[in-house]
Formats: sequence, structure tokens, C-alpha cells
Amino acid sequence: MSVIAGIHPVREALRAGQTLDRVLIAKGAGGPKIQEIVDLCRAASIPIRFEPRDALDRASSTPVHQGVIAFGAVQKASPREEVLAGAKCLVLLDGVEDPHNLGAIIRTAHAAGADAVLTPERRAAGLTETVAKASAGAIAHLPVIRIGNVRQEMAKLKEAGWWIYGLDERGEQAYSDVEFSAPTVFVLGGEGKGLHEHVRKECDVLLRIPMAGAVASLNVSVAAGVILFEWARRQQTAK
Repeated sequence: MSVIAGIHPVREALRAGQTLDRVLIAKGAGGPKIQEIVDLCRAASIPIRFEPRDALDRASSTPVHQGVIAFGAVQKASPREEVLAGAKCLVLLDGVEDPHNLGAIIRTAHAAGADAVLTPERRAAGLTETVAKASAGAIAHLPVIRIGNVRQEMAKLKEAGWWIYGLDERGEQAYSDVEFSAPTVFVLGGEGKGLHEHVRKECDVLLRIPMAGAVASLNVSVAAGVILFEWARRQQTAK
């Protein structure tokens, strides 16, 4: 059973209709946001327990739980084919291992209008409490699909008609100079390593984000924000 900690992640999990076993609220905690969580729990018949704050500290892996903890699935199961049907934009991660980065990417992808994030089962961050917290509740709304082999997943997507754009500091074209064909997949590499060589070779186009300073590349979650909001801007322009 997973632990979801924090007012916003718990509230978004409730609003998304996730299956929760129970919710713990620290004694003495109050305010409109806490009351909203109480009301949502009661509407969904989810048990609420008011516990001393140190009990919540022990139950959570982080002390920054804001007096609210929920027990249940971090995310509802999302069948791959059901999610991909009619989707326009996917984010495929090639080994992002930092849970804070994964959470930030999920938050950004949801904000930009992407349809799902795909991440490997192995050698990648899992869907943990830290990821849920870093996503600021977005994980309750955006499907995150765990996949096997990244290269094999890319082959399946290509066969289904998806265009695959990899972000790489060695990319031959600036992201601003390329038209994004639909449906679109953006592939981002792991911290420090970037895209694996065999993954780079499978991309239809390799894009770079031009850098004005001495640093060669951006943090992966920041790079995700740059490319996804450029995609979102073009979607709005095309309407």
C-alpha cells in the first residue's frame, strides 16, 4: 500500500476518484483545505482518523506531510491501449531515476496538456510518495504507464503512426525550427546520461535546446517544460 502525503496530493487523489483505504489528519489541523479533504472523504465513504502529528511522522517517509496522509494506490491503473487511443502527445522517459524529477515532469506534462507519461519498470524512479508529492497532485490526473524496454516501446509507437522526437544536446536541429508531426512523442533521457545510444538511433528527429550560457544542458524536468509548452503553444496557434 502506498502513502500519499500532503494537502494538495491527497486532495487531488480524492478529486480524481482514486481508491483510498483511509486518510489520517493531524489533530489540531484545520482550515478550508483540510475541511475540503474531510468533505471529499465523507462523500466517498473513505474512513478518516485524527491522529497525533508524531503518528503521521512515523507513517510517512517525509515530515513535510502538512498534517494529511492517505493510504492507497498512488495512481489508478491505466491500460496502455485505452490511454493511447486518441492521444496526441506522450512523454517517454529513458531512465529518469530521481523521483523529484519524475514528479516534476508529470506535473509539467499534465499542465501542458500531454496525454500520458511512459517510464520503464527497471532502472527508473517508481511511483512513490515522493513522486506524488513532487507532482503536486498531477499524478492523480495524468496516466503514468510503466513499460518494459524503451526501444521496443518506441518500435510499437512508430508502428502505430507516432512521430518520435528525442531531446539531446547533440541534436542536429533546434526545437524551435522543427514542425512537430502528430501524434507526437517526446523522449527525454536520464540525469547526467541523456538518451542511451540505442534510443537516440530510434528517434525520428533529435532536437536540441540552444544554450546561451556555459552550461551544456538543462535539468531533464526543465527541458521537459521547454519542449512541452512549445508543443502546447503550437496547439493553441493551430486552433
